[in-house]
Amino acid sequence: MNNLNLKNITKNLIDTFLKAGKIAKEISHRGAKITIKADKSPVTDGDLAVDKLLRTKIKSLTPNIPIVSEETVDLNIKNEDKTFWLIDPIDGTRDYIRKSDEYTLNAALIIDLKPALGIVYAPAKNRLFFSYGKGLAFEINNGKKVDLNCKKINTDEIIGLEHSGTTPNEIIDIYKKYKVSQMLKMSSSLKFCILAAGEADIYAAKARAWEWDIAAGHAILEHAGGYITTHDEKKFLYGKENYKNLPIIAKRALSLEK
Repeated sequence: MNNLNLKNITKNLIDTFLKAGKIAKEISHRGAKITIKADKSPVTDGDLAVDKLLRTKIKSLTPNIPIVSEETVDLNIKNEDKTFWLIDPIDGTRDYIRKSDEYTLNAALIIDLKPALGIVYAPAKNRLFFSYGKGLAFEINNGKKVDLNCKKINTDEIIGLEHSGTTPNEIIDIYKKYKVSQMLKMSSSLKFCILAAGEADIYAAKARAWEWDIAAGHAILEHAGGYITTHDEKKFLYGKENYKNLPIIAKRALSLEK
């Protein structure tokens, strides 16, 4: 798999993401049709339309690499592959249903169990983030391409991100350790991209959600110069049993004061 041209694969996927985002917005505007899955979580016709579009394009680009998507995965089948795609067609489906603007479209290429390429698109915000190697992380914001380097911008505050308004004590302790002085609530994988853009400093979470929720954001943040570890500051790999996430800390930099 070392002969893969990650830059070309990424470039060829960007237009598909833009098209998928347009479809997602159109479906949201007219009102998404909701189905409840076996695990009691919602899925919409927007999720399924984006999933089909992304999987079709990715299969055409890398026909020999397996695709693991939230909407088609069989959790009863153990993943034996070290190189595979992880797709979350719409991360933040509940936000999508509520017409919030923080939902994202996600794809990550995992090589040797590590994220090697990531694309995250927030259509309602018109922000598309992508990366395909160290120092090769970018954002297209309203048509303008900028480098992502995790450099802190616009504030002396140390900003922590939280998924919900009820932050567990374990996470509060982590934020105290890093001297977080302001908290912002944010949904979906957008959090990792906001760290990569230097607009916030840290996000910590207990074990929750799935690998496809974070893999693309993980790639973008690390490629921009940030860090993702477990709570005891160990790195982790993908392709875990049942694709379950570990407790994570995502940081813009080792020293959040710089």
